[in-house]
Amino acid sequence: MSDQEPRSLKATFAAAEEKRLSLENSPPSPADYADTVSAAIKLYQSCLSQISLLSLFSSNEGLEDLNTNDLPYLLVNYHLAELIQKIPSPTPSPAERKHILAQAREAYERYLHLLDSYEGLLNPTYKKLLERYTDSPTDFSVVSSASDPNARRNAKIANFKAEKELRQKLAYLRQRPEYAAADLELDDDESISQSRGGGGGGGSTGDEELVRSVHLAHLDLCTHLTFQALESLNRELEVLNMAPREPASLPSAQLRNNQAGNDGGAQDDLRRRQGGGAADRDYSDRLDMPFSRLQGILGGSGPILSKEGRPLRPFTLTGTRQEIAKGVFRPGHNLPTMSIDEYLEEERRRGGIIEGGGEASWKAGEKDPNDEDDYEKLDAETMKARAWDEFVEANPKGSGNTLNRG
Repeated sequence: MSDQEPRSLKATFAAAEEKRLSLENSPPSPADYADTVSAAIKLYQSCLSQISLLSLFSSNEGLEDLNTNDLPYLLVNYHLAELIQKIPSPTPSPAERKHILAQAREAYERYLHLLDSYEGLLNPTYKKLLERYTDSPTDFSVVSSASDPNARRNAKIANFKAEKELRQKLAYLRQRPEYAAADLELDDDESISQSRGGGGGGGSTGDEELVRSVHLAHLDLCTHLTFQALESLNRELEVLNMAPREPASLPSAQLRNNQAGNDGGAQDDLRRRQGGGAADRDYSDRLDMPFSRLQGILGGSGPILSKEGRPLRPFTLTGTRQEIAKGVFRPGHNLPTMSIDEYLEEERRRGGIIEGGGEASWKAGEKDPNDEDDYEKLDAETMKARAWDEFVEANPKGSGNTLNRG
């Protein structure tokens, strides 16, 4: 097929899937990454145009009216949203990233509303999540009780388990040998029906049901990931909204006015200091004070407060005259408030000093083995010797094994 000939929807979708999978399996070099993402996005957008021209999906139809081979085309908006989020920005800025996230959000919303138009594609859990998202898109979260940490943690664990089960189910269905043969047979039937202009029916019902179940399981997984992605978009937007704003580009005339204002800044400052009003004299944006005011502050002369109540020099609030007199003749450093013995006693009372324990305390608790005044130990040794003598008398030597039996 030449480049000028229009490709069919199936060929365009296959080319788009090939580009997308190449990004996931083996990412290209940084130089080719942007081109690959852009090419994949254009292919998926071409798929959307062809789907619209063919009127492939209609809100008047039900899930049972959808052809099995048309189910993968429901994922075009989902894959488009994923690729839009991967668009690299040549000049990264919060405004550009917000624009990219807005486009991805629109694609995710189109995907969810398309599935919602078919009864049975969204289970009750996903329908409730879609209702909550529709009520407040920017504040949407998969976990409803965001204020309770335990509930949020349990919900995250449940979402992770649900995603794992969906992936395992999809992998199990795809690994069945009947799936590959049935998928090829359905593709051949589609080609034959398109060439004849009618509906073909060569595949067995059981094999087609298997392929259909694989596509539906894939839709469930992508729907689950869509709600996770929408929550992630909201979190990223919160971070972008806290980023500092970029300086707006000024027109040339405004730049010239700013330059003229900067040139006359020194003259305006001089006029304010020389002949300004009372408010100008009280307040100045200069970091260095006039020398006359600095002398008054250091010398302690002049009023403490101005007429408007603004402090003119630093001051300290004190209680009575006795406190002032007490602080006249005293050292410049802080004196100790208690002696060392008092400090140790206070620490012992608070439990800051550990007493007892260690090898010395263990030895101190033992008795001297050579202590002659330890009557209890002497009595114990005497009783032990007496018991041994009684045993020897009761069992004389040689009275045991008289027959020499081994």
